[in-house]
Amino acid sequence: MLQHTVDTPYMVGEVHFYTVELDGGLALFDTGPPTPEGEARLRSSVDLGRLKYLFLTHCHVDHYGLANFVLENSAAEVYLAQKDAIKFRRHAERMEGIALLLEGYGFDADFTRQLRESFRRHRIFPSTPEKYRIVEESQELAGLGVDWISCPGHSQSDLVYLVKGCAVTGDVLLRNIFQAPLLDIDLDSFSGRFRNYDAYCDSLLKLAKLRGARIMPGHRQYVDGVDQAILSYVTTALERAARLRPLRGLPMTEIVERLFQGRLTEPFFVYLKISEIIFMLDLLENPARLRSSLEGIGLFDQVRGLYAALAG
Repeated sequence: MLQHTVDTPYMVGEVHFYTVELDGGLALFDTGPPTPEGEARLRSSVDLGRLKYLFLTHCHVDHYGLANFVLENSAAEVYLAQKDAIKFRRHAERMEGIALLLEGYGFDADFTRQLRESFRRHRIFPSTPEKYRIVEESQELAGLGVDWISCPGHSQSDLVYLVKGCAVTGDVLLRNIFQAPLLDIDLDSFSGRFRNYDAYCDSLLKLAKLRGARIMPGHRQYVDGVDQAILSYVTTALERAARLRPLRGLPMTEIVERLFQGRLTEPFFVYLKISEIIFMLDLLENPARLRSSLEGIGLFDQVRGLYAALAG
């Protein structure tokens, strides 16, 4: 499997996409961002005339932004997660749901209006792929030698693809990066928020099964290993949750103000931090759930001290 890298205009910096030869033809995993540089890099890295398959780890702009470019310039089939398909079909309803969640945390209609404008300005939601197949409904993938695991947490739709001893992990396993779990409406019920923290704890049990695979991350050049990536993420979460503990019980707007003292003004970045704070508050509310998952994969002892400082 070959790694290809392109810069992005986003805080995360460079992003990777991957190509591999399957029995059925050339496959691409993720696309890079919808920028002129992204298009040029994709053209120079991928023989679009031979491309047969595009697999998306999750539909965040830096990972799927050129899906329609691929469709327009190749005969590839596009595969994405069922939850991403729901996001596309019910986009307006989802945006209303996120606005209601934010209003429930004390952010007024003016903020949610500015956030939507920020989404447009940063091109957070490129155009929906014109046609696609649902990974969870595609039995033909086994015949191509492609397996997958649903590992929500960063988003509701995170997929890890397993092919030829490699695991293409998107933003699920990264080296020394804490990818904020995004606040979102629950896409199963469209009632209430998606519980990223609970989902991440469940996904930890699945991620441990990737030990021994070659990890192909969405960012940074490599991952030292599954355990190292998990411990880096969990360590950061425990440290940040501990710093947040004195602010528990305060309104979300006041927590944001105390933490950033007016320095954070761009609505999209505020939204990212709100998402992270909610994740940490859920961790503070039920740290035992994380402990149980870490014990289940044999990693709790490595963070026992940090956990004790947080949970007592």
